[in-house]
Amino acid sequence: MTRAFRKIPVARPVLDEREAEAARRVILSGWVTQGPEVAVFEKDFAGFTGAPYACAVSNCTTALHLALRAVGVGPGHEVITVSHSFIATANAIRYCDAVPVFVDIEADGFNIDPDLIEAAITPATKAILCVHQLGMPCDLKRILAIAARHGLPVIEDAACATGSEILFDGKWEKIGKPHGDIACFSFHPRKVVTTGDGGMLTTANPEYDAKFRLWRQHSMSVSDTVRHGSRDVVFEAYPELGYNYRMTDMQAAVGREQLARLSEIIAQRRALAAGYRHRLEGVSGLCLPKEPAWARSNWQSYCVKLPARSDQPAVMQALLDRGVSTRRGIMNAHLEPAYSDGASSRIASGMERSVAAQEHAIILPLYAQMDDADLDYVADTLKDILSAGG
Repeated sequence: MTRAFRKIPVARPVLDEREAEAARRVILSGWVTQGPEVAVFEKDFAGFTGAPYACAVSNCTTALHLALRAVGVGPGHEVITVSHSFIATANAIRYCDAVPVFVDIEADGFNIDPDLIEAAITPATKAILCVHQLGMPCDLKRILAIAARHGLPVIEDAACATGSEILFDGKWEKIGKPHGDIACFSFHPRKVVTTGDGGMLTTANPEYDAKFRLWRQHSMSVSDTVRHGSRDVVFEAYPELGYNYRMTDMQAAVGREQLARLSEIIAQRRALAAGYRHRLEGVSGLCLPKEPAWARSNWQSYCVKLPARSDQPAVMQALLDRGVSTRRGIMNAHLEPAYSDGASSRIASGMERSVAAQEHAIILPLYAQMDDADLDYVADTLKDILSAGG
């Protein structure tokens, strides 16, 4: 007889009747595409992060594309970033006909190593694109100092970092408050805030914000909301190349409900991360994630590095066989076929840490609905597998 195990998914969005009612309200209103709900969601998100401007788009990849275009990235340019990120980070650079320049991650985490950035800068460098990987803020202060010395804009891939915080000048401030030039967020279902899919750009630069709003809607000179509300016949023009990167009002209505309880969700996730640390500390060879003193993560994911002797796929399969879903460590773009031609990117440092993180790290389940029994089960199952030589 097959033994029945507890089933633990790797993630689960926090959605209930509040989001369902918000979507229902919009559906019955008759206005379901980008409109008044998007405008309010942008205002709410700007207020939450402390950003003067927030612009909603269809997903974080489109946000990254618009951000890079806004700072002037184009053909012949290079953008310094990490290979160790979801492939959208590098792809957005290539959308601009520019070249991603990959540097390695830090020794004790999964974010870009600031010590490697300066050596990667060339006359072709147009921007630095840093990633707050898995919700953990990167060392933004050091990155900004390097960028300032070389006159380079900084774009933050904050896809995972909604609600994460960083200590600036003695104050805790949200990722997305403009420290760099532009920050880009994701609302994919794996993220702490979800709208099904969607994205947001925050900035302090009104010119950038105006560009985002123009480009996201085909560069239409008159928005559909303005045209709809006009008492006179209005014809729009299309003065430059634009994109269909809009968020819908249905998504925005869901996002507003998510944002309203984000602080509670993050508090739950932080407690769960602390619970994992308490249960897994002391496991021989297992390396647990930790926050720098200047960072507060939203713990979008809890990623551990397995003991050197462990077989990552075998450990993941053993966990899955006992009902625990996991994911491998973050991918590396430079190892993918799309980047194998030697011309699609430039590798500016050794990639040993990035490759090791992909091959030896696993993401454990973490979602707000987990309880102590779930944590006990995941931790005990992992310890059992590792003690058995996994």
